Amino acid sequence: MTVIGYARVSSVGQSLDIQLKKLKSVACDKIYKEKGSGTTAARPEFQSCMSYIREGDTLIVTRLDRLARSVFHLAELSARFDKEGIKLVVIDQNIDTGTTTGRLMFNLLACIAEFENALRAERQKEGIERAKMNKVKFGRPSKTDATTRHAICQRRAEGAPIAELIKEFKLSQTSIYRALNCAETMQP
Repeated sequence: MTVIGYARVSSVGQSLDIQLKKLKSVACDKIYKEKGSGTTAARPEFQSCMSYIREGDTLIVTRLDRLARSVFHLAELSARFDKEGIKLVVIDQNIDTGTTTGRLMFNLLACIAEFENALRAERQKEGIERAKMNKVKFGRPSKTDATTRHAICQRRAEGAPIAELIKEFKLSQTSIYRALNCAETMQP
C-alpha cells in the first residue's frame, strides 16, 4: 500500500511549494507534480500517476480541483477508485474516502456530476431538435455543389477511374464517392 501525492498548478508562473509542503507533511511515498491547465487531458504526470496507482494505494491531493478537470471527470475517477479499492484523501477539503463520511461527500459530488451531465444531454437534444425544425444544416458544408457533382458523375460514366477524378477535381476519395452517391440519390 503506497501513499501517492499529486500536485498541480495551472500556469508556469505559479508555485507548487505550498502543495508539496502539505503532501510531504502526510508522508507521501511518491509525489507527482506538474504545471499546466487542469482542463486538458494532456497532463503527462497525471497520466503517469493514474497508471502507477494500484489497488490498496492512497492518492492524496490538496484540493479536488487539482485532480479533476470537471465534476464529470471527478465522477469517472470516483468510479475507478471504488472499483479498484483506491483511497482518496483531499487535505484542504477534509475528504477521506477511507471513512464513511468521506465516501458520502465524494459520492455526493459524483451524483451531482451525473445529474449535471444528464441535464446537459437533455438540453443538447432539445437544441438539436429545435435546430432541425428550423432547417439548420449540421456538419461541414459540402465541398461540391450540384454542378461539380454532375461533372463528377458524367466523368465517371465516361469511364474515368476514381484516382483520375481525385486529381482532376482536387478532392479526396471520400468526397468523390460522396458526390457519386449524392448524385445517385437525386436521380428520379
